[in-house]
Amino acid sequence: MKKVLSLLVMSAFASMLPFAAANAEGGAPVQFTFFDFNAPKADAVSGVRFPAIYGKGGGDIVGLDFGLLAYSEMRSLKGVSWSLFPQANRISGDMTGASLSLFNWHEGQDVGVNLGLFNLTNNVKGLNWAALNYSKGYTVADVGLVNISKKSNFQLSFVNITEEINGVQIGIVSCAKNGFLPCFVLFNFGKSGS
Repeated sequence: MKKVLSLLVMSAFASMLPFAAANAEGGAPVQFTFFDFNAPKADAVSGVRFPAIYGKGGGDIVGLDFGLLAYSEMRSLKGVSWSLFPQANRISGDMTGASLSLFNWHEGQDVGVNLGLFNLTNNVKGLNWAALNYSKGYTVADVGLVNISKKSNFQLSFVNITEEINGVQIGIVSCAKNGFLPCFVLFNFGKSGS
């Protein structure tokens, strides 16, 4: 277990090094946030951000958002949002990378992976993996216990619900308005020409 944890920590830090080195956004290389307190006071971070308890005022993060028992807010993320402890994050804009939190609440376009207990997303070009995945828009792949989306390409869970499936749903109950049947057991797929 220690080796797996060490590998995860090293991978997370390694993934943020190119972002920190580039510092193209001109943001702070390191920032600590606690409610309205941000040190240093900067709207962008190109490196590592450490939100504790409640990280408010996060702008654009390029690199690693590493929460300490935190609810972290940011405008956008290019990199990794991760914590060793339960964390939730809210991204009001776009995310490119990976978000590994207890609760992921993303309102823009995600490209990458969302791994958590609950994922509340908009559009995801990548993978949503959680007990509950709820997407207001299009998702490429949802894996969990319950998947609900407006439109999806692939869903795997006990219960799958979408208005439009482009690929296949696999689960105990799979429902899609354009499915070969509106609801079916074990699998469902979109009708041709829908």
